Parts: sequence; C-alpha cells; structure tokens
Amino acid sequence: MSSNAGRVLVYGGRGALGSTIVSYFKAQNWWVGSIDMAHNEEAHANVIVKPSDSWKDQESEVLASVDEALNKEKVDALICVAGGWAGGNAASKDFISNSDLMWKQSVWTSVISAKLASEYLKEGGVLTLTGAKAALEETPGMIGYGMAKAAVHHLVKTLAAPKSGLPESATTLAILPVTLDTPMNRKFMPKADFSTWTPLPFVAELLLKWASGKDRPDNGSLVQLITTNSTTKLVVD
Repeated sequence: MSSNAGRVLVYGGRGALGSTIVSYFKAQNWWVGSIDMAHNEEAHANVIVKPSDSWKDQESEVLASVDEALNKEKVDALICVAGGWAGGNAASKDFISNSDLMWKQSVWTSVISAKLASEYLKEGGVLTLTGAKAALEETPGMIGYGMAKAAVHHLVKTLAAPKSGLPESATTLAILPVTLDTPMNRKFMPKADFSTWTPLPFVAELLLKWASGKDRPDNGSLVQLITTNSTTKLVVD
C-alpha cells in the first residue's frame, strides 16, 4: 500500500461520475476505495451501502466497513459524488417523496462523508462534495433537489470554519456542475447542446489535482463548472 501515489475514498463510486473518478485515480497509481450501493470492480476496496437503512444505521455501517477497509490507514482525499435528480414543485404529487429521495441521496451521503473525513482524512487532506450551480438561486421546478444541494453548499462552508471537527489544515470544497455529460443525461435529453455539458474526465482530472494539493481553491469554496463550446472554466465563490 505504501507504494501508492495516494489514497482516496469515493462515495458514489459506482455511478457514472464516480466510476470515472475511480478509474482515473487508479490509473494514476492511487489506492481507491468505493462506497456505493453496488460493487465497483476497479476499486481496491468496496463498501456497500444499504439504501433501506436509517441515516444513523447507514452511518454506523459505512464507518465500520470503511474502518475495516482502511486497516488503520488514512486517506489523502475523500470525494462524495453520490446524488441524483428529481423534479417537482410544491403542487406535485411526488413533492414529499422526491424531496425525501433528494435529501437521502445528497445530504445523507455528504454528511456521512464529513464524518468519515473527521476520522480518516489526513491532516492537510481534501474533502470534496457535490453541489449544483442551480441551487445558488431558487429552483421552483425542482424544489427537493435545490433544497438538498443548498444544504450541501452550507455544509461545505461550515466544515471550512474553525472548530468544524475536520483534521488540521484540511480543505473542504464543492463542485457545482450545471449538467454533466453522462449516458443517462444523453438518453433523457438527446436534443440538448452537449457542448455545454461538462465531460466526466475533466471532473476526474480536476479532483486529482486537488487531491494532490495542486491548484486547490480556498477552503470552503463553491466551484462552479461552466462549460461553453466544450471548454470548461471554473468560477470560484
């Protein structure tokens, strides 16, 4: 294990973005652990999450499994890209169920990631969570999604504050994509302008830079990923 370039945990390591991150870090000789509801064969270790558990039970099981997988080692980076999308305004018949789903997919995972970082992140390490540019403003057509992502933004700012419980000199950041270029997005939005979608390899490369201590924004930054004409720029808040 000591020969690895670094060690990273990826919460959501089986999704489209998570799988890309796992592959990219592994190709750069990093030890990679995946936390997800499904197994990622490329990861060096897998922690399987049971979606039916309560938040507290999920946290307990994830922490116990991560503790076993790390075997007293700590990680240089912890990346949470777990999440999903659901629409609906307050009049929608699925308003409460969709809001509940968004909270579980984005907030539960981000908070558990913060807890993991408090115990397993090295001093000077980086915790990266996933927000959304849309949640910087009102989201009447997708209230549950916007509410959950806004909570993630608040969590990032709070974890960057003194006495947050994270290791000494740790950095907490959020990526705020607009639309990621995933197979599912292409399936459901086939007529969209793909040149405005952020490629997954770009995100993986960016996160590796931050994990390696290169070009990291200030602690607590919310980093928008703005893609125009297939070129992505970072807007840091």
